[in-house]
Amino acid sequence: MTPELFWLTLTVILTGLLWVPYTLNRVAVRGLFGAMANPSRNDKPHAEWATRMMFAHDNAVENLVVFAPLVLILAELDYSTKWTVYASAVYFWARLAHLLVYTLGLPVFRTLAFTVGFLAQAVLALAIFKIV
Repeated sequence: MTPELFWLTLTVILTGLLWVPYTLNRVAVRGLFGAMANPSRNDKPHAEWATRMMFAHDNAVENLVVFAPLVLILAELDYSTKWTVYASAVYFWARLAHLLVYTLGLPVFRTLAFTVGFLAQAVLALAIFKIV
C-alpha cells in the first residue's frame, strides 16, 4: 500500500464514522424510536454541535468524492513523490481539523482548514500531470 492510499484509507474511515456522534445525540434528544422514525418538521432539534457536525459530515463526503479519485489515479499511474505523500497526509489532518473546528463552531478556523484541504487536493491534481 502506498502512503497516499494509507491516508486515503484513514480519511475514508474517518468519514465513515462521522455519523456516530450526532446520531447518538439524536437518540439522546428524541429517544431511540424517535431517532429511528422518519424525519418530521416537528422533531426536537439536535444540539447545536450535532447539527454542525452533520454539516461537517456532508462536507467531508462531498470532498472525499474529489480526494479519493485523485489518490486512486496517482496509484494507477504508479506516481508517488514526497509532495503527493505530504498532500495526502495534510488532507487527512485538514479534514480532521475541519470537523473539530466546525463542530466547535469556530468559523474562521473552519474556512482555513477547508482551504488547506483544498490546496492538498490541488497538489494531487497537479501531480497527475507531473507538475509537482
